[in-house]
Amino acid sequence: MTAQTPSVKHAELRPTVQVRFPDGRVFEFERGAALVDAFRVAFPADNQPVAAIVNGRLVESSRPVDWDIDVQPIFLTDSDGIRIYARSLSFLLIAVVRELFPDVKVTIDYSVPYGGYVCHLKNRDPFTNDELKRIKARMKALVDEDLPLRRKRVTLDEARRTFHEQGDFDKEQLVASLNEDHYHLYELNGTSDYFHGYMVSSTCVLETFGIEPCEGGFVLRFPRRENPTRLVPNVKFRTLRRIFDEYGQWLKLIGVDDVGALNQAVGSQRIDQIILVSEALHEKRIAEIAALLKRKHAEGARLVFVAGPSSSGKTTFSKRLSIQLMASGLQPYPLGMDEYFNPRSLMIERYGDDLDLDAPTAMDISLLQEHLHRLIRGEAVALPHFNFHTGERETGPTIRLGQDQILLVEGIHGLNPEILEGAPTEAAVRIFVSALTQLNLDSHNRVSTTDTRLIRRIVRDAVFRGYPAEDTLRLWDNVRRGEKNYIFPYQEEADVMFNSALSYELSVLKPYVEPHLLQIQDLELRIEADRLLSLLRWFEPLAPDHVPSNSILCEFIGGSTLRDFDIALLNGHTGSQPES
Repeated sequence: MTAQTPSVKHAELRPTVQVRFPDGRVFEFERGAALVDAFRVAFPADNQPVAAIVNGRLVESSRPVDWDIDVQPIFLTDSDGIRIYARSLSFLLIAVVRELFPDVKVTIDYSVPYGGYVCHLKNRDPFTNDELKRIKARMKALVDEDLPLRRKRVTLDEARRTFHEQGDFDKEQLVASLNEDHYHLYELNGTSDYFHGYMVSSTCVLETFGIEPCEGGFVLRFPRRENPTRLVPNVKFRTLRRIFDEYGQWLKLIGVDDVGALNQAVGSQRIDQIILVSEALHEKRIAEIAALLKRKHAEGARLVFVAGPSSSGKTTFSKRLSIQLMASGLQPYPLGMDEYFNPRSLMIERYGDDLDLDAPTAMDISLLQEHLHRLIRGEAVALPHFNFHTGERETGPTIRLGQDQILLVEGIHGLNPEILEGAPTEAAVRIFVSALTQLNLDSHNRVSTTDTRLIRRIVRDAVFRGYPAEDTLRLWDNVRRGEKNYIFPYQEEADVMFNSALSYELSVLKPYVEPHLLQIQDLELRIEADRLLSLLRWFEPLAPDHVPSNSILCEFIGGSTLRDFDIALLNGHTGSQPES
């Protein structure tokens, strides 16, 4: 008896293909047409996707569709979407400046908190207001013209020749370190350039932007993913800008303006000199902060708050600062804000599934305020200790600050004015710590400060906590949400900022993080892992034995001589700290 055979017959290849969206809609169009054609029919003009996920990979909207596919659209409200928008807008700016001012070179330096990039010019004074208006008007005209941003594959020799002819010598040097057989350039309005990552399909998408003068340059404004159709109001970032500019001067001092220059140094003995100077600059800055705290203590300051986002190196910074304070005659006493967490049972009773451990409501703010005020007045205080195993708050040591003592308070809410409400303004100094990277791939391609911290955290979670990279990536959005809500709004309130970024760190972190990123199986997380791997391919690896043992970098890769440093033990105390 023969088995039943399904009806099978010869067929011609259909001249059309189908695109299926997650909401169940299916659109059919000519084979080989671009994905963006389906987007323009399927979505409103003011909310069209800028890219898509197809078969677990991020693809550009200009990609031709040759087969029936399932498509997950990427909008400006997605992190990948707003990155694509900002990158494409940067290319539009570069193309317009090259058209209007052929001899001018623009450097895209660093981001601003309200959505945008600070840009500077090489070898000329900043643009005047009239020149910025001309640039903005021409950019708007190209948006209205709906010009394509075309991606083309070239050989490395062709890329190097293009960059050399355009005077983009930093890009030419960067390509020289690439060990691949091809390269991708983008073309817009006669300009060819390399950008790290995908672009929008056409200038018509880039409707929302602004150009504003700032000290020493200008800001290219773009929307935030939370509200992608409008620019948010400006907020002050004078202190943050000063730190970025200072770090830029440090990079010039050590002769590492971009990753191409770093790679050349890694391949020579000069990298050891760069590391020594980079670490010395960190130590110099920490010593300056300690000297400031010494002066402030003489004027009545008894509290030092240290706050910053995840993986900014707060722990090592606090220990190195403590050593400098002790060298200056002050006795720092460490206090973690986490000790003031509300009992876990109380938090679940109050908030249930809406529990947010990063929110100020997770802490007993009133008790923290009371204790800080009493310590300022010189009273003895029984500190709490939060038991993370039981989720309960226990009784900790009792302390009273002596004349030569200063309380070092570390926690996510250290910059929040609510913490010190009612206390004398001279009683505390607030320090913001973050890894404000300014070593970029080249003059047009930034290395995100957030990506640097994420890579640090993936390595630390794997080395010290045994967490797979998938877990770190899965939690990262929540970490970022807490930073945006509870840290970054107050960063300009800091009295002092410390930039923990190191020019050479991604070269050291690369061999640590790549194996963990390559092991990620989850399709959604795989896209983020591939993005980070694509960034790291530009960095020549550097062995960890070059890193000094007291470096902030050792907080993430291990081998730190400060890991077991304990101020209480150094002061001759064990267990609970007695009244001083």
